[in-house]
Amino acid sequence: MKYAILTDIHANREAFEAVLADVGGRGVDRIVLLGDLVGYGADPEWCTEKAADLVAKGAICVRGNHDNAAAGAPEMMSTYAKRAMDWTKTRVTDAHRRFLAGLPMTAEEEGILFVHASANAPEDWTYVTSDTKATPSFRASKARLIFCGHVHVPLLASCDMGGMVRQQTFRVGFPIPLLRSRRWLAVVGSVGQPRDGVAQASWALLDTAINDLTFRRVPYNTAAAAQKVRAAGLPEELAIRLLKGQ
Repeated sequence: MKYAILTDIHANREAFEAVLADVGGRGVDRIVLLGDLVGYGADPEWCTEKAADLVAKGAICVRGNHDNAAAGAPEMMSTYAKRAMDWTKTRVTDAHRRFLAGLPMTAEEEGILFVHASANAPEDWTYVTSDTKATPSFRASKARLIFCGHVHVPLLASCDMGGMVRQQTFRVGFPIPLLRSRRWLAVVGSVGQPRDGVAQASWALLDTAINDLTFRRVPYNTAAAAQKVRAAGLPEELAIRLLKGQ
């Protein structure tokens, strides 16, 4: 089975559309959205409605901290994130809020765990930024594969039979064999607001039939997305972040 795994769309319609176009040509059986559909970007309505449409057609979608905030839950946020969220709350409807609030914190299928942040405490929104930070997730879950987002920077870690967790290097666009002698955790990166210095949308393709994972990057119209952020009156820093990818 082929899974397209997307996360941290952050109301960036241009990036979301570009990734879905890339997904469309790769024989994907199921789309997975790892949360943060909204926040930061200028198209929260469209991105929420698109996600809801994908879920209606069989996609998996879990809840992120920005989704939680948009639905009305109190969340601690940075200054820029809070300003964007205050604006987002004026744009989303009750139907959007119900959809976001109804998303599960985790989903599991075929021995794969999908979660926005860490597997050990999904509701705490812990950032998985290294092999050390990945270790609690491996200890908390028995899943052979764990996929998460939240960080906006792709990462891959493995856990051997002795419980040793190591961060793994990888090349974008090249399949990575997920050896069955190990368990794996992948931080997918961000569709709508990458922060690794590459101004291209991130997503990951998992093929369980041949047991490999490919991190992909997709160019999109960053200028258009940034201009929408400015036109909405959102912080200039959020527009610059899209243009620089960091």
